[in-house]
Amino acid sequence: MSTVAIIDYGMGNLASVARAVDVCGGTPLITDRASEVTSASRIILPGVGAFADGMAELRKRGLDTVLAEEVREKGIPLLGICLGMQLLAASGTEGAPTKGLGFVDGEVLRLEAAEPGARIPHVGWNSVDQSRPCSLFDGIESGKDFYFVHSYHFLCAREHNVVARTPYCGGFVSCVQDNHVFGVQFHPEKSQKPGLRLLENFLSTEAAPC
Repeated sequence: MSTVAIIDYGMGNLASVARAVDVCGGTPLITDRASEVTSASRIILPGVGAFADGMAELRKRGLDTVLAEEVREKGIPLLGICLGMQLLAASGTEGAPTKGLGFVDGEVLRLEAAEPGARIPHVGWNSVDQSRPCSLFDGIESGKDFYFVHSYHFLCAREHNVVARTPYCGGFVSCVQDNHVFGVQFHPEKSQKPGLRLLENFLSTEAAPC
């Protein structure tokens, strides 16, 4: 059974993510300790809040360093959820221009209403339209609804990192991937059966060769 380190940097929906991981057959470990992160076979970076605050909290705890070591040097699979996905970017603008973890090239910008009735923050169920095959979506049809709560979006620098988009505010990237690094803008732990299937798929992801 996979031990899944759920990173605690004071800004995550930790309990519900841990429950979902447990339901999916993983062993959740909520932690802010580098020594415990290094013992895990999978890592989830959840998060709710502003980009600048999130990076500040990660750096204060030294978690940015251990994530870089585990993900880049050891090839441990990582899933970023909501703010956690955004923190994978090279930079973000929420709060203040801030350097991100840099696991997926791109920047995080505020959503802009592009159609009448579009409200920001974007809250509720919306479709996730897959752009290309990805192991996270094995057994999940393109266009399935997932649950969102966010005001910013990930603008990828490279199209090959885009896995799925969602038709809101002119369309935004709702899933990214770079090898064994994944990010979803929605909350799989709040997205019922499709969300649990996605987490099960992540738990079966193999570590990248180093």
